[in-house]
Amino acid sequence: MPTARTSWRSSSLSEAAPLLPHSASIEMSAAAASSSVAARRTVFLGVDVGTGSARAGLFDEQGRLIGSASSPIQIWKEKDCIEQSSTDIWHAVCNAVKAACSLANVAPQDVVSLGFAATCSLVAVDSDGSPVSISWTGDARRNVIVWMDHRAVSQAERINACNSPVLQYCGGSLSPEMQAPKLLWVKENLQECWSMVFRWMDLSDWLSFRATGDDTRSLCTTVCKWTYLGHAHMEVSQERDSFSMEACGWDDDFWEEIGLEELVEGNHAKIGRSVAFPGHPLGSGLTPAAAKELGLLVGTPVGTSLIDAHAGGVGTMESVPEAESKDNVHDEEAICHRIVLVCGTSTCHMAVSRDKLFIPGVWGPFWSAMVPGYWLTEGGQSATGALIDHIIESHTAAPLLANRAASQCISIYELLNKILESMMRERKVPFLSALTEDMHVLPDFHGNRSPLADPKSKGMVCGLTLDASEKQLALLYLATIQGIAYGTRHIVEHCNSHGHKIDTLLACGGLSKNPLYVQEHADIIGSRIILPRESETVLLGAAILGAVAAKKHSSLHDAMRALNAAGQVVHPSKDEKVKKYHDAKYQIFKSLYEQQFSHRSIMMQALQ
Repeated sequence: MPTARTSWRSSSLSEAAPLLPHSASIEMSAAAASSSVAARRTVFLGVDVGTGSARAGLFDEQGRLIGSASSPIQIWKEKDCIEQSSTDIWHAVCNAVKAACSLANVAPQDVVSLGFAATCSLVAVDSDGSPVSISWTGDARRNVIVWMDHRAVSQAERINACNSPVLQYCGGSLSPEMQAPKLLWVKENLQECWSMVFRWMDLSDWLSFRATGDDTRSLCTTVCKWTYLGHAHMEVSQERDSFSMEACGWDDDFWEEIGLEELVEGNHAKIGRSVAFPGHPLGSGLTPAAAKELGLLVGTPVGTSLIDAHAGGVGTMESVPEAESKDNVHDEEAICHRIVLVCGTSTCHMAVSRDKLFIPGVWGPFWSAMVPGYWLTEGGQSATGALIDHIIESHTAAPLLANRAASQCISIYELLNKILESMMRERKVPFLSALTEDMHVLPDFHGNRSPLADPKSKGMVCGLTLDASEKQLALLYLATIQGIAYGTRHIVEHCNSHGHKIDTLLACGGLSKNPLYVQEHADIIGSRIILPRESETVLLGAAILGAVAAKKHSSLHDAMRALNAAGQVVHPSKDEKVKKYHDAKYQIFKSLYEQQFSHRSIMMQALQ
């Protein structure tokens, strides 16, 4: 990856900062470096553990970032198996938190709360909390199956064939990226490791557990990745003041049917005996050991966690212009017309509704998995930022471009955008998007998560020539961005055809910093895109969890309204030719998958 100063690509599902090279240990934000002496204030701390790094962000009472730092995380990749170490992750978290506080001159007593967000990776620990290997290698450090790991494709297929009622709340089928298929894979392939595990946890829940000693799970993680039926809490939540509840949404028949009956034992002790709403205060706050490791005060309130993409949703969804915010302050339906794009290595599409909406091929409906009291619909594209990087880095012109970008102190993406602008003038095309009239990309290089829910789908590129120049790479880069945007349009249209009324997009994450990426999405989808004031929205979402746990706000939604704020608003082109052009390319985009499915069927018959 180029090492130029600016990067628009996120290295995790939702990170807004570029991945640090492993030779670097700490990266501080410009905000943190701008002042050596910060005034004492109430500070909310958010931690986000992404695919490549752990990040910590400090926010004031208006939701403004006052300092951040990051620390890299080790990752092992061997074919479909992608693994990490929870020990390494915790060390990175501690490094990032202490560095952020030091660089922003924030004292431990200033930090009034803490919230965690993380990728939906699977963590295995024994009764002492020590790592249990889930790796073919037997390496004891490797106790985390990373979210994007696809080792459990066949297990997912077998689980989906059971047609359990819980599947209707997952878009009709489980993805191999969810936890049930991964658990079944471990049981079938690593029996000794399976028998040693005392707790199976989503990474963000494990971080909260490591910090507080309370293993209460989040409705976000359990509902979205574990088939937990959150709506089982609907009546209970109305009867109790506390949102900390005994787990009542596990479907025991499901676990027994798929061959994981052990997980039902002990009142579901291994997967979660209690489940709470995001932002519920855990235990007695930070334990003495965790407080010492993090450089914070014992008892600092910690809120129940979120998956990182969902934290991006919490940090973004109320980021509307101030006039709209005031007009809709009492309108509980206003938030239901928005969808948040959390754009990083992959992209998650978060929309909420008051009513339960079943949408084939789209995850959910998940009750209270992001905003308590609302049903969450979650679309997704498994490879977006990762796909753009792959397309660029696989091209023969990439090394030369990377060197040129570095010499100009810009990112390779900025340089490619400049090349495209120059090509538009040279070729005298009416608008930049028209440069790719002969090139079309189906972006399913890591399968299709939504709305087709086909992990076997493959990427396709139509329109290649023998040209290996920088300009040809620029065209391929643009066509890839367009392919990703057509995929998002496909998801939005599919959701709206099943009951949603989405008319506004909000975007956060590393890719949202690329103006070309954002404008293409606005033009292709035909909707305005609001960018949040704060770019570190995942960290802000995590910090909001702590603010709610510390009782600084009465509810998660109230905290969102108080701490979210809008930045730039990007409108779609008013040129009818642009709309006509993208409508045509969108039809070709959809036909590429139809062709692939037909080709797959032909070859399957030939091999029988």
